[in-house]
Amino acid sequence: MDLGRQFLDESRRYLTREYAVKIRLCLDDLTDEDLWWRPNEQSNGIGNLLLHLAGNIRQWIVSGVGGAPDQRRRQAEFDERGPMPREELLRRFDGAVAEVDAVLRGLDPGVLGESRLIQGRETNVLRAVYHVVEHFGMHTGQIVYITKLRTGRDLAFYRDAGGLAIEDWQTRGGV
Repeated sequence: MDLGRQFLDESRRYLTREYAVKIRLCLDDLTDEDLWWRPNEQSNGIGNLLLHLAGNIRQWIVSGVGGAPDQRRRQAEFDERGPMPREELLRRFDGAVAEVDAVLRGLDPGVLGESRLIQGRETNVLRAVYHVVEHFGMHTGQIVYITKLRTGRDLAFYRDAGGLAIEDWQTRGGV
């Protein structure tokens, strides 16, 4: 398999079958109040992070790479205080993940080096995809941490098997 195709397929796997699944598992353990809790005004709640992820991945991949119009209102992602209905929040998040997956699935690996202007920055398609995966992973970690703070529980995404971390989240998340 071509290295560019492997990069795109692995990016899709991280976004749809690892990060999004872990986020959904966190949401299963949280109340609506937990989704909008924030430790202080300088921090974001999980609801804000979900809106932010949806906006970011749409802007960088669906618009910046895929060519759809950019309709992002970034500041609104952080200004929301909820409680936005959980169903609406998940509809936006899941919809954005599905749109990005479709763009990456249909993307010709030959365009990875092509130039794009995204958020006023000159970049290329490979860097845009790499940015989105890294950014999504960082905020997934924040959501996991906030979930642990709010629930006081180990999320049991991994179990120890003689010094090896075995992924348990896959079976819980239907992967």
